[in-house]
Amino acid sequence: MNTIFKAAAIALAAVSIVSCNDRKFHVEGNITEAEDSLLYLENVGVDKIVVMDSAKLGKDGNFNFACAANDAPEFYRLRIADQIINISIDSTETVTVKAAYPTMANNYEISGSDDCQRIKELTLKQIELHQKAQAIQANPSLGIDEANDSILHLIDLYKQDVANNYIYKNPAASSSYFALFQTLGNMLIFNPRHFRDDMKAFAAVATSWDTYYPGAVRGENLHNIALEGMKTQRIVDANNNVPEIDINKVSTTGLIDIQLPDNKGQMRSLTELKGKVVLLDFHVFAMEDSPKRILLLRELYNKYHSQGLEIYQVSLDPNEHFWKQQTAALPWISVRDENGIQSSFVSVYNVQAVPEFFLIDRDNNLKSRSQQITDIEQAIKALL
Repeated sequence: MNTIFKAAAIALAAVSIVSCNDRKFHVEGNITEAEDSLLYLENVGVDKIVVMDSAKLGKDGNFNFACAANDAPEFYRLRIADQIINISIDSTETVTVKAAYPTMANNYEISGSDDCQRIKELTLKQIELHQKAQAIQANPSLGIDEANDSILHLIDLYKQDVANNYIYKNPAASSSYFALFQTLGNMLIFNPRHFRDDMKAFAAVATSWDTYYPGAVRGENLHNIALEGMKTQRIVDANNNVPEIDINKVSTTGLIDIQLPDNKGQMRSLTELKGKVVLLDFHVFAMEDSPKRILLLRELYNKYHSQGLEIYQVSLDPNEHFWKQQTAALPWISVRDENGIQSSFVSVYNVQAVPEFFLIDRDNNLKSRSQQITDIEQAIKALL
């Protein structure tokens, strides 16, 4: 049944080392042209920045910081004055940074972490965006409206690039979280309070963090932001006589709701199943292996439905009539998104391929996705 379902400290006077416990991460390297400068290692928290350690650099610029590893990805930065290098730490890795002051913020080498490399790429893209926006503002041949339109166009292109190539490509990555909070001046580039599509980006990362880092403060923060954005959008839609958006799409439990019509025409909500263990299944009945998968789902349903298991199956089939034929005799909840693979729920739940499934506990908490489960039957039994 499982086959179908599927990271040499040298003690010098100019080098400072902090040891917190046995599980440590290291940030080391050298920043030249900065003799006698203070280099800070700072934790960039959700609501404040905390200095973890500092080192007075020698002529060679060598440094080595070590500190306690976290249970979920965390963000730090190396700083000399106003020059900053952002990094993320997943576990106990060693990240090596090489740079020269005073151009370290946009001209550095980093190794030991793919996420840190992506953060570097995003930082350089952000700097380029800022430079282009400044050039537009300084262009005397452009009027105010024309300049603003040009800058908004730049931002739209930037968001498309970052959303498609970073956020939706790997929403569980800390670089995707980092991307959501980039700014242009004092303005958030991705702003779920103002833009409907940006809510999807926040929700996609929040869902992945719920799956891989349950209970993490940053994941909860993302849900709060997305929920606030939906409330704001509801007010805007009401003022513009637009059908209101359901603010319960992101629930306080961390589960992103799905509301779609089932094969009998009745609107069915994923969160209405609270109190049951739910197998959320994204499926295409036109696939060659669909009959075999449906048989396996039937086995699970017949065996565990009486104990509290429910299946909420989302079809991405383009042909509605074909889907209704295929689901007419199925005992579980069968809904269909007419947008198919372009469904916003595909993006929000980071569905890279179908079939894909998730397990949800009785309190509406997303517990795991297929890649984390080796034995689907045992995983279900553990939640019942």
